[in-house]
Formats: sequence, structure tokens, C-alpha cells
Amino acid sequence: MDSLHAWLTLARAPGLHAGHLRELSSAASNGPALLAAAMRNERLPEAARRWLRHPDMTLIEADAAWLQQPGRHFIALDHPLYPPLLADIPDAPLGLFVRGDPMLLGLPLLAMVGSRNPTTPGRETARQFAAHLAGAGLGVTSGLATGIDAASHEGALEVRGSTIAVCGTGLDIVYPRSNAALAERIAATGALVSEFPPGTPGIPANFPRRNRIIAGLSLGTLVVEAAVHSGSLITARLAGDYGREVFAIPGSIHNPMARGCHRLIRQGAKLVETAEDIFSELGALAGRLARELQTDSPATDRARDSVSQPAGKGLDAPGNFAPALDKDYEILLDALGFEPATVDVLIARTGLKADEVASMLLILELEGRIDAGPGGQYVCVPKAAT
Repeated sequence: MDSLHAWLTLARAPGLHAGHLRELSSAASNGPALLAAAMRNERLPEAARRWLRHPDMTLIEADAAWLQQPGRHFIALDHPLYPPLLADIPDAPLGLFVRGDPMLLGLPLLAMVGSRNPTTPGRETARQFAAHLAGAGLGVTSGLATGIDAASHEGALEVRGSTIAVCGTGLDIVYPRSNAALAERIAATGALVSEFPPGTPGIPANFPRRNRIIAGLSLGTLVVEAAVHSGSLITARLAGDYGREVFAIPGSIHNPMARGCHRLIRQGAKLVETAEDIFSELGALAGRLARELQTDSPATDRARDSVSQPAGKGLDAPGNFAPALDKDYEILLDALGFEPATVDVLIARTGLKADEVASMLLILELEGRIDAGPGGQYVCVPKAAT
């Protein structure tokens, strides 16, 4: 059995995730070897063991045939494009089916989630935040649901930014059907992602599993509007469990769609009023992701290439960070000098807008030119001696 078919067999095993195979993966160097080791492992879930002993090869061949079509990919756990942040979660999926651009999986992403039935102001807030964040270089991750999810994807698309929709179905099925046109737009310039093989329907149990991927892919999760019992709070809780930032936008005390956000804020989520509130908190995780992509391992070359193309002011195309600096970036670095400074100090020194400074700092940190320190202070990284 070749590597693709081995991974597809593992991916279809009921209840199986990366946590079950971590011990095996250190000894198995490829998909077929991992499959063989898994078949001998008596500690796996019984349903998974039954499948691995007698897999339905008709389904596996159908999955492989779906992948032969243009723009369709399977990113296995050992693939160089498997997102490093997602690999860190304890129950990471064994692979991701992708329709669109798989290179986006390794870029800095922010999850945006909320009510399926938001208020009109809530929907507009989600759209505006997504447009601003995507325009500043963050990819927007959400779940393709109606309401806040859809508005977040649309906002990113409006500015030609990057957006990823994580689906609770196989990628040959769009759920809800009302978002079919939106799904096509995302697939054309972003990515549709699912751990579920083609043909998987949108049953209720799939969506909490989808939520862990939304949270796991992302540097942080922003909840825009959510009722107290909203599924969006599951995504926020998972983000906190994974050590990611959790953000919430407050609302009127009379709006039931704001009560979930207020609960998150009481529990320690960052209160968000502007995009700067998000950028100022993401530095450490963004820097860590940049270091993951900048390692000299050949396995990260293709992922690193996706964030190292020349561009103009920060971004020329979604996800392409500029190695050369334009005038505003030079002004910002000159203002920073060699002593730590906060965002407020840099705004005063440069005359730049707060959101511009915050987004530029994020990009400079991703490029390894600055470091974020305690107390929200930034400092230049000295150039290595040559």
C-alpha cells in the first residue's frame, strides 16, 4: 500500500487521532509503516482497530479519486505543510482534506466565531474586523456557518485577504447549502478544510470536532456575538485549553447575543474594542510560528516560501510578507531604536495610526526583526554578525 492510501486508511478509522499514534510515529518513518504499527496496537479504540483490520477499500479508492481533481489535497500529519500549531493539540487530526490553497495552513491565523443569528450590528462588526485583520496580514479562520462565520469570511474576501473555512462535513458537501456560493469563493482564493472524508454528512457530533480544528489552527479566537449557550464558547474554551489567546467583543447588557462574550470576559478573555487590542496580544505566538517556519529543516521549505516573497508595504498578496522595508517600516524601526518601547510610545514618536503600528509590529515580529517583551514592550533584534 502506498503512503497516500495508508494515510487515507488511518484518517477513516473511527475515533482515531494523532494523540493515539504519537508513540508509534517516533518509530514509524512513513504512512505504511505507521499503519502497520497501528494495526498491531491493542490500545487503540476498538472501533478504529476493527476498521484497520478490515478497511473498506472502495471508500479509500473513492477518497483517492476525489483528490485527483484540481485544487484538492490531503495534508497528512507527516506532510511539510501540516500546520505546526494544529500539530500541538492533543487530539490533532491525522490529516486534512483541503480544497484550495494548502499553503495558507501555515500562515498566522485568527479564528472568528459567533452566533448563527447575530444582530445586524454584530454581523457588520464581524465583517469590518475581518476585513481589517485580513488586510493587515492575518488569515481569518471560521466555520462557514451562517451569521458571524459567514460575515467573517466575507470581510476577509472583500480585501482579498486569506480566509480558511473549516467544515463539519466532507468537502464534497456544503453545509449549510445557503453558503454554497460563499464556499466557492473561499475555495477560489483561500481554502476549505475538513478532517472528514468526502461523503461525510453534517451530523451534530461533527461540529465540536470541527471547532477544535478552528481553535487549533489559530493564534487566537475572537468571539463577536454569542449567547450564553452558544457553540462558539466551545471554540473559545478549546483555544484557552490549547494556550491560545481568547478575545471577545462586548455589547449591550440588553442584547442576549452579547451575554456569551461578557461571560468570556469575566473568565479572563481579552476585551476587544479595536484591532490593536488583538495585534498587541498575538506577538509571542506569532513569533513562535515564524520560528517554526524559519527552521532549516527541508520539511518546512515550502511552508516558509509562502511567507517570504517580495512585497510592497507589508503585503502584496495575502500571506506574502516583505523582506524589504518601505519608508513607514523604516520610520517605525528608527523610532523603536534599541530600547524597549510600547505601542503607545511608538504611536507618539511616529505619528502613525494605532492600528497601522500594531499590524506593522506583528509583521516585523514574524520576520524576526523585533521581539515582544514583558509589559507590551517591543525591541529590535540585532542583526547577526557576518
